[in-house]
Amino acid sequence: MYTLQQLADKITERTGIETKLIGDGSVSIDKISTIAKAGTQQITFLANSKYKKHLAECQATAVILDESDMDAWSGAAITMKNPYAGFAIVAQLLDTTPAQEKNVHHSAVVAADVKLPESVAIGANTVIESGVEIGENVQIGAGCYLGQGTIVGAETRLWPNVTIYHDVKIGTQCVIHAGSVVGADGFGYAPQQIEGDQHWIKIPQVGGVVIGDNTEIGASTTIDRGAIDDTIIGRGVIIDNQIQLGHNVMVGDYTAIAAGTMVAGSTVIGANVTIGGACAIAGHLSIADKAFITGRTLVIKDIKEAGVYSSGMPAATNKEWRNNTARYRKLTELFDRVKQLEQTS
Repeated sequence: MYTLQQLADKITERTGIETKLIGDGSVSIDKISTIAKAGTQQITFLANSKYKKHLAECQATAVILDESDMDAWSGAAITMKNPYAGFAIVAQLLDTTPAQEKNVHHSAVVAADVKLPESVAIGANTVIESGVEIGENVQIGAGCYLGQGTIVGAETRLWPNVTIYHDVKIGTQCVIHAGSVVGADGFGYAPQQIEGDQHWIKIPQVGGVVIGDNTEIGASTTIDRGAIDDTIIGRGVIIDNQIQLGHNVMVGDYTAIAAGTMVAGSTVIGANVTIGGACAIAGHLSIADKAFITGRTLVIKDIKEAGVYSSGMPAATNKEWRNNTARYRKLTELFDRVKQLEQTS
């Protein structure tokens, strides 16, 4: 539980954004809620002015909002630019996600040479192989596996059933959600023809994976190890659920990748890039810093400068889609006719 004044101070401290407290700063806040459901000792936020009409019936003790929206609210408030950032900080402070108990479960299997700080939490049936290094206040959920030589930085959390192969380096204050796999072999095979049939020769993947500080990886995501050099994920990166990053992919600092996206091997993604859901990015490409790729985009060539890039087909009625598809099939014929007309004119 925090007072409203404490929350305002914390927002400024962590974001650097100036806040202004309106009303009684000594009131207690113990929960964050939506505008529609917030009640006593609860705080809500308004990040989009088009929703401020709902403030008239809001029962929250306080609201985080832009000062320009105070005409719709007469109660206690924290005003600031970017109220959504303020909401994020308050949500962190009032987070109710349970922490693991700081002990090593009796069913965990830990190699004899691994030194565990007293502050760690190791869940049931976890396996930690030889040469693993684990920092202070690390939480490792039930059923996790950490391969030989892996390093897990301080205050990082692995949720249950995370698999970390050998020689993976994970920074401090990272989060890896349940079912994710880091360091599996990349898709590396050499083709060989044998008696007219296509065969494949396995190429051992001897690189590792390096993950920077404060990076979060969603559930059931796979990050392949490098073929020779490491796969590298920068600091402050956010990677959603069910994403595939191929071997030797490099992701720059503070990049965000939404669910279902696939990135083929050796592609270099810059810093502060935003990639929407269900995108497919071919291998050996380069994507410039601050590029914004909208959902379901297919990227098959380098993106050399910042900007918004799209290729996904928006939804339409079935009739409209069928008509457009039929016309698309005649595109070559139409092009040839136009070209012929230009030549004869």
